[in-house]
Amino acid sequence: MALNLHQGDLPDGLFDGVGSVAIDSETMGLRLGRDPLCVVQIRGPTGDPHVVQLSRPGYDCPNLKRLLADPAILKIFHFGRFDIAMFHLHLGVTTAPVYCTKIASKLARTYTDRHGLKDVTRELLGQDISKAQQSSDWGAARLSPEQLAYAASDVINLHALKDRLDTMLVREGRMALAQACFDFLPHRAALDVAGWDEIDIFAHA
Repeated sequence: MALNLHQGDLPDGLFDGVGSVAIDSETMGLRLGRDPLCVVQIRGPTGDPHVVQLSRPGYDCPNLKRLLADPAILKIFHFGRFDIAMFHLHLGVTTAPVYCTKIASKLARTYTDRHGLKDVTRELLGQDISKAQQSSDWGAARLSPEQLAYAASDVINLHALKDRLDTMLVREGRMALAQACFDFLPHRAALDVAGWDEIDIFAHA
C-alpha cells in the first residue's frame, strides 16, 4: 500500500463521491489550547492513505475543512473526541457525521477494559500495529518515513474495525445507543474546547 503526503491541504476532489473516510490526527501533545494540530491522515473505504502536513498557524486547508463538515461523508475515528476537538479549535469546523471505534468497542466489548486501537485491532482483525512513533515530534518540518508509516497505520484498519464492531453492536442490541453517542460526540468535543473537558456535567455533584 502506497502513502501519499500532501503539504497544507488535500488535493481538489480527492474524496468526492465516497460515503465514508477514516481519519486520525497527530499533535504536539494532548492538551487542548497548548498543543497545536500538526498532521491529519485520511483513507477512504479502499485505496491508499493520505497524510496532510498542515501549514501552521494559518491552517489554510479549505478542502480538508470541507470534507470534515460534509454531511454526506461519515468520518470514522478511534477516540474521535480528541481529534474532533482539535479540528474545532484549530480549523474552526464542526466535524460530522462521525463514528468512533473506541466508543463502539466500549459498548460492544464489555468483557474487557482494553479499548486502545492496538488492542482492538489485534483481537478483531488479528493484526499488530506499532505505536512506537506516537510520541515523536509531529511539528518537524520534515516527517520521517517511520512517522508517515505510523500515521498511515492509524487509519488503514478503521473501516474493517467498524464493520466488526457494528456486527457486535447489533448482536448485543446496542446500535441505537452507539449512534446516539456518535451524534453527541461533536458536542462533547465542543464542551472540551469550551473548558468542560475535566467536568462531568451529567454528574450529580
